[in-house]
Amino acid sequence: MQKLFGTNGVRGIFAEDFNLEFIHNLVLSIGTYFKEGKILVAYDGRDSSHIIEKVVSSALNFSGLDSFLAGLIPTPCLEFATKNLGYDGGIMITASHNPPEYNGIKVVASDGVEISRDDEKKIEKIFFEKNWNTLSHIASTDNEKNAVDVYINGIKSHLGVSRIKERRFRVSLDLGNGAQAVTAIRLCRELGCEVFSINEEIDGNFPGRGSEPTPENLQSLSELVKSTNSDLGIAFDGDGDRSIFCDNEGKILTGDSSAMLLCTYLLKKNPNSKVVTCLNSSMGIEKLVSEINSNVIRTKVGSVEVSRKMVDENALIGFEENGGFMFGNHNHVRDGAMTLALMLDLLSKSEYTIAENIKRLPQSFTTKTKIKCSKDESNQIIEHILSEFPDADITDGVKVVIDEKNWIMVRPSGTEPIIRIYAESDSQKNLDDLLFTYLEKIKSVLAR
Repeated sequence: MQKLFGTNGVRGIFAEDFNLEFIHNLVLSIGTYFKEGKILVAYDGRDSSHIIEKVVSSALNFSGLDSFLAGLIPTPCLEFATKNLGYDGGIMITASHNPPEYNGIKVVASDGVEISRDDEKKIEKIFFEKNWNTLSHIASTDNEKNAVDVYINGIKSHLGVSRIKERRFRVSLDLGNGAQAVTAIRLCRELGCEVFSINEEIDGNFPGRGSEPTPENLQSLSELVKSTNSDLGIAFDGDGDRSIFCDNEGKILTGDSSAMLLCTYLLKKNPNSKVVTCLNSSMGIEKLVSEINSNVIRTKVGSVEVSRKMVDENALIGFEENGGFMFGNHNHVRDGAMTLALMLDLLSKSEYTIAENIKRLPQSFTTKTKIKCSKDESNQIIEHILSEFPDADITDGVKVVIDEKNWIMVRPSGTEPIIRIYAESDSQKNLDDLLFTYLEKIKSVLAR
């Protein structure tokens, strides 16, 4: 069967493969999957999101489902509101970190978590068979005005709010022209923080630094942190579910580093817990977690894989190396604002700065890069590596483990025509050498 869903939802270039007819038929399939009830709909700041919202709500109504419009909010806000305001499901219109010409749809279950891979297959089957429900009753569209209040209050319920307020933290935000501009500034101010922000104007073209926060494009955040003497900085992606931190010295942290710091903090308060993470995250997490009487569960790459495994295992924490952090007591999904709040809670109890806290962790040398290539070229690259390392892990792409501190993983993106390369080593030099060796292998395959 053909596939619609990638690593995280259905995405495409608006008005091309992701056109209005396709969106209409996709939402008819989603409506048929849900069968009945009321669905919460929201969108990010992309230019095409407004018109897509109208198609989504009308298609839901045509399927006999009532739609409630929450407007422009971050993805984790839509997810939390779906669960806590009693909706039967949710639809988020977003292409997350993809370039501006893209848009997409994420489907959320009544528990506030994206639907499982099996449920994605059910929707795909309905779509390709065109086996859509006919209108069973006159459905309607209305507005939902409480999503942001419920979301922010939900975050604050997990924090020592008065303790954070007493510290009067200085926080630098790189909002990336994205949807967390709706909620992150307000959250910080309600926690008594002095806020400094850049790229705060929501703009679907992401003119500030692009929709995906990376070490290469966060130098303005680093400068802002240093010039304002901030306690920390944080950058969000386009739909606000991922977050990359900058320490008080202006150093951009990897997603693995900030996740390990938060894991240490949360697991000391909640020993004998479970942590779920992907195959491409640092292998240092196993050692760290074992020292706090907890254990790690690995999944394929993708927030859906981590989130659904968290639900199944009732895990406290989930994370991805790209800055997606999940706190199960709040919701089993990536949440940039919740992650920021947890870091502030950690600092409010600590005598150390964020930079000093990071330095107390075991050192980790990780990197990632990407190369543009077609699906066929991606398959050829994987096959070439497997011919050299037939015992490599092929759970997701191919992962070659040299030892517990040295490995490299190559996998095709599920959302873009690229192949991603992840690596970890025991020193910066060895990491650079490892990455160089595999980039040469990949380039040799592409040159054929």
